[in-house]
Amino acid sequence: MQWNSALYQDKHAFVFKYGEDVVQLLAPQAGERILDVGCGTGHLSNVIAHTGAKVVGIDNSADMIASATASFPGVTFQVADAADFNFFELFDAIFSNAALHWVRDAEGAVICMSRALKSGGRFVVEMGGNGNIEKLTRGIGDAVREVVGAEVDHGRHYPSISEYTTLLERHGMVVSNALLFDRPTVFADGELGLRNWINQFEQAVLRDFSSEQQVEIIRVAEGKLRDQLFRDGNWVADYKRLRIVAHKR
Repeated sequence: MQWNSALYQDKHAFVFKYGEDVVQLLAPQAGERILDVGCGTGHLSNVIAHTGAKVVGIDNSADMIASATASFPGVTFQVADAADFNFFELFDAIFSNAALHWVRDAEGAVICMSRALKSGGRFVVEMGGNGNIEKLTRGIGDAVREVVGAEVDHGRHYPSISEYTTLLERHGMVVSNALLFDRPTVFADGELGLRNWINQFEQAVLRDFSSEQQVEIIRVAEGKLRDQLFRDGNWVADYKRLRIVAHKR
């Protein structure tokens, strides 16, 4: 993925707005050292930092990190791969919102996060869970198939509760709470909402096609999904979220 930080902040602020509930679950304390994995444009890292915690935000997108650094100069941000990072100084807590479903090497990420966490340290994350945007993904895949005759890899993986908690426990975590729940999500900009979302989150799919093909794929996807996901003048996506609380054994 090549992330567009401006489009992300302008049209998809719901991502970090919903994440504010996860910050409350984290309950950061002044003086704690906290790692935000997949920090994006840094909004939630900044919310955590306002509690007096010392926050480090990492993301594999240089564009996202540049935006975060410019917006929140008091927080430490750096480009890093969630499945391949290392810190000398350990963290009191690890936080992640709407990021880990993008990490293909889920076990590598869990190993890195467990290694970076102090004994007894907290692990509080939310990501797309099993069944997340199932209708949306199917509709876009069908549109690509119809327009250009290609199969697509959306680059995401939405684990079940058992899949991800088993992975965590294999690498030194003790899970205290895991919840998979529906979160129907309204996109901004009414009629334009779906195409904005596709241009942001399916960029890795679209970039292989011409601009004309991209326009047609979006048009066909809108037609296929309208009866399922367009309500009262807005696109409403079938989000399902997986929220997990654990600590380092």
